Amino acid sequence: MRSEIAKAVVGQDPAVTGLVVALLCRGHVLLEGVPGVAKTLLVRTLAAALQLQTKRVQFTPDLMPGDVTGSLVYDARTAEFSFQPGPVFTNLLLADEINRTPPKTQASLLEAMEERQVSVDGIPRPLPEPFLVAATQNPVEYEGTYPLPEAQLDRFLLKLILPLPGRNDEIRVLTRHSEGFSPRDLEAAGVKAVAGPVDLDAARAAVAEVTVSPEIIGYVVDLCRATRESPSLTLGVSPRGATALLATSRAWAWLTGRDYVTPDDVKALALPTLRHRVQLRPEAEMEGVTADSVVNSILAHVPVPR
Repeated sequence: MRSEIAKAVVGQDPAVTGLVVALLCRGHVLLEGVPGVAKTLLVRTLAAALQLQTKRVQFTPDLMPGDVTGSLVYDARTAEFSFQPGPVFTNLLLADEINRTPPKTQASLLEAMEERQVSVDGIPRPLPEPFLVAATQNPVEYEGTYPLPEAQLDRFLLKLILPLPGRNDEIRVLTRHSEGFSPRDLEAAGVKAVAGPVDLDAARAAVAEVTVSPEIIGYVVDLCRATRESPSLTLGVSPRGATALLATSRAWAWLTGRDYVTPDDVKALALPTLRHRVQLRPEAEMEGVTADSVVNSILAHVPVPR
């Protein structure tokens, strides 16, 4: 799957890994980066490599909740209202620039992300399986953005940062474009489906068999509790965050070929799993402290089980 994605996306290996981990854990992903670093292309290519249906919603200030979830539409012929499904009824929903729409529309995804269903007119309607929300956002200091509320951030399994490419990677991107590559035509780029929903189900079942020792569980709990006691934070990691870190560590252990979790697996996924679940104190933020630096400091100080 990595080789197929590499036919369209140059670099961004950590983001590819994060998306795969999220699929294995039945979680959702928040992709953050400046415009033009292939966030949208990455999600579309992943869907093509996995034979998953994907739909894209461009979040704008005037987008309404019904434009995402669907709504009741009056049929003049039958004189009845019928439900018209929205784009959320898909396997992989690309919520593009989610922080450019007001909180009311952002909240329309909460039930879909947590319960994997949409309720319209009091009737719950289940979403397809697998279902993953891959939301992209611009850094919060950009014009016209609405920061996501803590409750919604906590429902994203991972927050992945997509950096600007290095010089060599950028040369490869431009070389591909000069040779005729079009990000709108993945088939011409040679991207093929190499797995499908059945393979994904088998992989999830294998991840569920990965064993976790009591010492590792204690280590995860200690890391999350340390965030709640950090003087640099006003909000630490919730029990949902601790559960998420345990799940992503198991998926990473399986991807690296083991059926048990080690402390290194926990450390490898700690940043993307926890960075969006903590909130800095204003004075710490003014001093240049970041969520990543706080998590890294906690990883360095919490005793590692032997």
